[in-house]
Amino acid sequence: MNLPQNPDSAQPWLIVDLLASLPEAVAVVRGNQVQFVNAAFTRIFGFTAEEAVGRGLRELIVPEVRRQQSVRLGKAVDQFGFASLDAVRRNKNGELVDVAIEVRPLMVSGEKAAYVFTFRDIGERKRVEARLQHDALHDPLTGLPNRALFLDRLSLAFARRPVAGFSTRRRSQNCGMLFLDLDHFKEINDSLGHAAGDEVLRAVAERLRSALRPQDTAARLGGDEFAILVENILSVADIEIVASRILREMEREFEVGGRSLHVGASVGVAIAGPDHVAPELLIRDADFAMYCAKQAGGGRFEIFTKQLEVAAASLQEREQELRQILENRQFEVRYQPICALQAGSARTVRLEGFESLLCWRRADGSVSSFSDLLPVAEETGLSISLGRETMEAVCAQLRSWAEALPQAALSLSINLTQRQFYHPDLIAQVKRTLAVSGADPARLLFEVGEKALSENPEATEAILERLLGCNVRLAVDDFGSGLAPLNHLARLPIDVLKLDPRLTLAATRAAVQSSRQVAVLESLIQLGRKLGVQVVAQGIETLEQLETLAAMGCELGQGPLLSPALEPLQAQKLAEQGSWRIAPED
Repeated sequence: MNLPQNPDSAQPWLIVDLLASLPEAVAVVRGNQVQFVNAAFTRIFGFTAEEAVGRGLRELIVPEVRRQQSVRLGKAVDQFGFASLDAVRRNKNGELVDVAIEVRPLMVSGEKAAYVFTFRDIGERKRVEARLQHDALHDPLTGLPNRALFLDRLSLAFARRPVAGFSTRRRSQNCGMLFLDLDHFKEINDSLGHAAGDEVLRAVAERLRSALRPQDTAARLGGDEFAILVENILSVADIEIVASRILREMEREFEVGGRSLHVGASVGVAIAGPDHVAPELLIRDADFAMYCAKQAGGGRFEIFTKQLEVAAASLQEREQELRQILENRQFEVRYQPICALQAGSARTVRLEGFESLLCWRRADGSVSSFSDLLPVAEETGLSISLGRETMEAVCAQLRSWAEALPQAALSLSINLTQRQFYHPDLIAQVKRTLAVSGADPARLLFEVGEKALSENPEATEAILERLLGCNVRLAVDDFGSGLAPLNHLARLPIDVLKLDPRLTLAATRAAVQSSRQVAVLESLIQLGRKLGVQVVAQGIETLEQLETLAAMGCELGQGPLLSPALEPLQAQKLAEQGSWRIAPED
C-alpha cells in the first residue's frame, strides 16, 4: 500500500501499526485489487499479505453464490458512503466464515483513493444464536422438536394440503398426525425413578426417528406424550403403515440400567379433512383417538372418526359418573368366599377366606359390580384414593372378624391395580393401614394381575419382596390370561396362584374329551403343587366344573356356584357356619 510519505513525521507508520494491531480484519482495496491486509485478515481468512495483495477481494473470499450480494454492497457504499451487513465469506481452505462486514471509502486529499473493508468474526455469536434458536424449538431431553416447532410445521403442512375445488393441487399433499402416549411410563417413573424414565424417553425418541420417513416430524409435546406429523399421504392406509411401524418399535423391550422393560404405547391417528380448519383441531382429534386407544387396553392405535367421537364422549361421561360416585360415597366392599375343594366329596366345600370386591350402590338401592368403572378409575388416577379407602375398610373388617371368630382363621384378599401396585407410597400405605387397624398381616393377601409379571418382571419382583417385608401374603391373579412366562413363578415370592376364569371353562366333559386347555389347566394345578403354591380356580359356575376341578387336585375355588359376593354380616354368618353343601342343579 502506498501511503503519503513525510520524512519529518512518524504518523504514516503509526497508522500501519494501528491497523496491524486491530482485532478486526482490514483490507484496503483500490481498483478492485487488494492493496493492504492486516494480521487479523490472515488469522480469519488464512491468506497472508503476500497472497492477498494484488488480487481481487471478491475472487479471493466471496463465495460464488454471494457475488451479487457483494456487487450490491459496493453500490450501497457509493450511494450512501457506508455499508454494513452480516454475511458468509470463504477462507483459504474453502470453509465458510460468518463475518460482520463494514465498508467505507478511504479519502486522501479530499479524493476517494480506495475502499476500506473491515471483517469481524461472528462465528461464535452465530453458533450461540443457533443454539438458542434450537433450544427454543427443541425438547432439551430428547432433542426432538417441541410443541412450538411442531405447530409451525403442522401449519405449513396445512397450507400445502389439498383445497376443495382446486383440481391442480396434488392429492399427495394431504397430511395427518399421530398422538402417542406411553402405556406404562408412570409405573417406570414410580418404581425405578425419574432418571430411568428420562432414559426411556430418550430411547423412545431414537426409535421414532428410525421409524419415520425423512419428510415426517416427530415431536415431544411434554411428559410421555409425542406427536408425529405425516405428510404426502394418499389414503388412510399410508398413515396406518406408519402407526403400525411405530407400535412395533414401542413393543420391543427397552434396556434401562441393566433392566429389560416393556413400555408399549397408545396411538391416536387423525387425517386432515374439511372440518379441520386449524391445526389445533387436528391435534385435538388425534388426542381424542389416543384416549380411546388407551381405554381399549393400550398397545394399539385408533383412527379418529365421528363414531369414535361418540364412543369417547360416552367414556368421558363414565368418568364424570365415577367422580360423582366417589364424591357421594356410593361404593362399598363385598366379600366373595374362597372355598377348599375336596376330591370325592366335591359338593361339600369349606370356607377358607374371602376376596374383597368393590361394588357400586346406586341411588335406587341396587348394587352393581365396579368392574366397568375400574379402567376409568385407573386411567384418571382415582384408583389410588379408591384403593386406599378399600384397603382401610378391608383391614378393619379383618380385625373385626378376627375378634368375633378367632377360631375361623379367615384370610382376606385385596386386588391391587397396576397404578396402585407401582405407586411409590404403596409400602408405607400398607404399613400405616395395618398399624391403624390392628389387623393380622399374615391373614391379608394382596392380589397382583398376571399382566405385571410379563410387562416389568424385575420391578414387580422388587415390589413383591418389599410387600413380603410387611408380613402379608401374595397372589398372582388371572394367571393364564396371557400365559406369562412360567419361569417367573419359580422366582416370585408368591403364596397363591389364581387361575384366569376362562380356564375354568375347560373343566367340562366336552372340553375334557378334546380341549388343549385341559392340559394347560392340569399343568398349572400340578405346577402349583410342586412350587408349594395354593391354586384357586375362579369363576366356577356348574357342578360339573366343581367336580372336575376337585378331581384334578385343585385345592381352592370361588365363583357364583359356591357363593356370590356377600355383605359383611352375611359373610360373617357364612364364616360361623364354616362349610356347606352345594345344592344339585335343576
